[in-house]
Formats: sequence, structure tokens, C-alpha cells
Amino acid sequence: MKLHADKPDQLSVTAHGDGWISVNGERYSSSVVLLASGSVRPWGVTRLEELTAEHFSELIGSNAYPPELVLLGSGSRLRFVAPALLRPLIEQRIGVETMDTPAACRTFNILAGEGRRVVAALLIEA
Repeated sequence: MKLHADKPDQLSVTAHGDGWISVNGERYSSSVVLLASGSVRPWGVTRLEELTAEHFSELIGSNAYPPELVLLGSGSRLRFVAPALLRPLIEQRIGVETMDTPAACRTFNILAGEGRRVVAALLIEA
């Protein structure tokens, strides 16, 4: 079995609780988008009902390598958005998985650790 040292610059969720997550030790109390490429950016959503197709379009980005998969963390409990909102991702053949935010955090850590092109859009409710 070949073992590799963890990459110290890899982005990962290091903790989470009610109304917050910690990414590489930095605490966030509002919704964020995590990119496996190593960046965290704000996601201007406070409630699932506020989501629009434009929120999902912005997850694709403008780089040459769009994500393979988008993880939607729907907050403290599992909730689904209307399928029409996901059209921008589906049209680009990008997979979408919806789960509660803590599960999305754990899944992001695993997939990013495997080197997958994954984006986590995490709804953090106040």
C-alpha cells in the first residue's frame, strides 16, 4: 500500500456546528462556496427559498475545467430545490448531490482529498 502525506494546502472543513463551519481553521457563519482548487468565497444566500438558477450558474465558473460534481448543503436538514433551478448545472453535464450541510462538508473533504473537481455550495442558516 502506497501512502502519501496530506497536502498542507488542501482545503477542508475542519469543524462545523449550528450556524457555522470552519475551513482550515477559519470560522464562517454565512453561506459559502468551497472549491477543491483551494478557494472559499461567500455565497449570497441565507435561506434555501432564496436560491435561483443564477446561484447555480455561478458555481460553474469560467475556468477551463468546470467541476465534475456540485454538493449542495441544504442547511441543518435535507431539503431539495426545484429541479428547474439546477438546469445550468445539468446542461453542462455537472452532477449535483443534495444533502444536509454537515454531510456535504464530510463528502467535500473526501472528494477533494481524492483530487476530484468538486464544489460545495453550503447553506449556513443563521
